[in-house]
Amino acid sequence: MNPTHRRAFLHTLSLAGLAASAPLAALAAGKVKPGANSALIVVDVQNCFVTGGTLPVKNGEEVVPVINKIAGAFQNIVVTQDWHTAGHASFASSYGGKKPFETTTLKYGQQVLWPDHCVQGTDDAALHKDLKLPTAQLIIRKGYNKGVDSYSAFQEADRKTVTGLAGYLKARGIKTLYVTGLATDFCVAWTAMDARAAGFEVSVIEDACRGIDLNGSLAAAWKQMTAKGVKRLQSADLDLA
Repeated sequence: MNPTHRRAFLHTLSLAGLAASAPLAALAAGKVKPGANSALIVVDVQNCFVTGGTLPVKNGEEVVPVINKIAGAFQNIVVTQDWHTAGHASFASSYGGKKPFETTTLKYGQQVLWPDHCVQGTDDAALHKDLKLPTAQLIIRKGYNKGVDSYSAFQEADRKTVTGLAGYLKARGIKTLYVTGLATDFCVAWTAMDARAAGFEVSVIEDACRGIDLNGSLAAAWKQMTAKGVKRLQSADLDLA
């Protein structure tokens, strides 16, 4: 719609007494209003993935105030938490001669090997202390099967074992998901793409995420997400009123 037509459209609605309504105000500003059938997904905002953690994402802690700011607009929030066993199959320390960020082959395919991180019950695995998510109703713990890694909130890396999150959201009438957290190119991207495969409308809030960018993985993740129909938004695109 060109500017002239848009002004005429809004003027017509104003004459009808609708222009002052909140939904129209959001529309005119190009804002997206999360509804009762929307959920915010907060992925792995844990001590292990921020400065001082065992697998820090650069500036990972910067997502916390952004997520806190937008959280108030959501009636439904789901949190995920990396929750590995000691000696997990995704840890480089589990293989003689292997170093972090090298790869190995497991039964389900190629696996990036990580430093030991987010071990169950440790402070490293705890959610960031400054997260404020008063309407969060569910924590999905992933990566607790010793022989299988798990990036996605919906399905483990074997692409067979589901977490049950899709069924939970559908039973609650949730149709639209907004994904935030750490890291953009791994757990956020896998979660967003699996959510699309499960039939949800999905947006990733870019400034509420940070990436690892391992050998070009960040650009590759955005390309893959876009191809799957994942939308790319900023927190400023949301109507938080």
